[in-house]
Amino acid sequence: MKRFIKLIMENKKDPKFLKLPKFPGGKESFQEFVKQHLKYPKEAFDKKIEGTVYVMYRVDGMGNVIEVQVTKGIGFGCDEEAARVIKLMKYEKAKNRGLRVIATMRTRINFKLPKAPEIQFEYKTEAKPSNTANKKPDKPAGESYEYTITF
Repeated sequence: MKRFIKLIMENKKDPKFLKLPKFPGGKESFQEFVKQHLKYPKEAFDKKIEGTVYVMYRVDGMGNVIEVQVTKGIGFGCDEEAARVIKLMKYEKAKNRGLRVIATMRTRINFKLPKAPEIQFEYKTEAKPSNTANKKPDKPAGESYEYTITF
């Protein structure tokens, strides 16, 4: 009896018999592709718009992106830019023994404004006692200093 059960278990096929198209290089490569091709829309940049665009798209068995739909957008040109980048993608072919498979994929594309570089100042101060011979008589006696700050 145990031998019979073992034979059945060995002959079971993979429950996920349909293979889906995959982006070459995996998740890290996908993120790098988006980062490389994404251009911040001028309108969104001028109005300082940030956020996440959610995109649903379909990939055929040959790896071509055939339909792109923004399911939740932020506007100001960001939705169109996210759809443009997704349309540029090319997936690996899905090998399904002659079956035509169209996979529906979902992703999100983040739009975040680049941070302005911090301005750093370097300055030096020099304290020099002022010339006491040129003092006016109405000023009280004491030391006074001149400071020079150079940027």
